Amino acid sequence: MLVEKMNINNHLQKDNRSQKQISIFIKRKRIFLITFLIVIVLYAAASIATNYDAIKGLASIPKAIVWITKNLIPNEKSWERLPKILSKLIESSLLSVAVTVCAAACAFPFSLLGTRTVKVNLWIARIVRITAAFFRNVPSVVWAILLLFSFGQNILTGFLALFFTTFGMLTRAFIESIDEVSSNCVEALNAAGATSLQTVFHGIIPSSMPQLVSWILYMIELNIRDSTLIGLLTATGIGAMFDLYYKRMDYGSASLVVIFIVILVIGIELISNKIRKVIM
Repeated sequence: MLVEKMNINNHLQKDNRSQKQISIFIKRKRIFLITFLIVIVLYAAASIATNYDAIKGLASIPKAIVWITKNLIPNEKSWERLPKILSKLIESSLLSVAVTVCAAACAFPFSLLGTRTVKVNLWIARIVRITAAFFRNVPSVVWAILLLFSFGQNILTGFLALFFTTFGMLTRAFIESIDEVSSNCVEALNAAGATSLQTVFHGIIPSSMPQLVSWILYMIELNIRDSTLIGLLTATGIGAMFDLYYKRMDYGSASLVVIFIVILVIGIELISNKIRKVIM
């Protein structure tokens, strides 16, 4: 009798589990269906509002490919402009590195005030986080447009536009990295009676340095991409050269600019990935 009761209980438990699994599956299926329908409705509403025709868009793809093969292949004249393109590309790359290094140097001490690990002051930490969120959430293109009214089209405008966004992103990233990695080290140093400076130099910096360097490398990659778009607005760097070639319909030279931008971005990413593997 006991064995039969145990078997009955096991069967009941299995049935309950299977019913729960079926109910979870049904709920997920309903959620997926509702989400899919919402996406379709939003797509249809956006297409109607913008007069977008998906069929015409797909039909134009072969024509676009033919136009690209005819016009966006570098010719002899475009290859003659390669030294100028490379010089501007190097200029934009150095600007991106300089912006990232300066922003990191400013963001690190600022982020120490916003971390829960250091515990400077609750209100100061909130102000730091709000300030970082403000600078981070305003795109660099918007900063460039705003700064154009004050500084005009020059390299300083591009530098500041990239700096503000980079400063906000690195401050937030540094705060999270310090809070995640160095809390145990800081507690041990505080228990040993270390001062604030000793805690920073012997606890926070050594424990969080790999993550900080990784974020700096990532921002260098991001700023190299953004510097092209910023250059279109500020008339500097590789972006200005692309804008010049494109506006005078020198599509071969413009495509050469794009090709070398892609090569540079891929090269920087490969180098930064190797550095991350070494330091992590």
